[in-house]
Amino acid sequence: MFLDDLGLKESGLEKLIKASYRILGLQSFLTSGEDETRAWTIKIGTKAPQAAGKIHTDFERGFIKAEVVNYKDLLEQGSLAAAREKGLVGMEGKEYVVKDGDVILFRFNV
Repeated sequence: MFLDDLGLKESGLEKLIKASYRILGLQSFLTSGEDETRAWTIKIGTKAPQAAGKIHTDFERGFIKAEVVNYKDLLEQGSLAAAREKGLVGMEGKEYVVKDGDVILFRFNV
């Protein structure tokens, strides 16, 4: 509401964070479970197994595949199940380069 009153689309803090990520070559991916939804910061160009390793080293070591959907597509569909029905969830392997805003469910076996 405050930003709208000033005719601004985003705060100075948001601009600073976005600029910092860009300068440092960083991006975020998201995970979501029953208890928590979380953003994880990785370097641009990170492959799926290494992104999984940010969560836990066992995830990287035992990486099998990643179910991936863009966060905007997920929000539009309202649920992962609906996104799957529309064919918006991809099964990605070890060579997949994580994109900014990916929502990922990692499959692993240790």
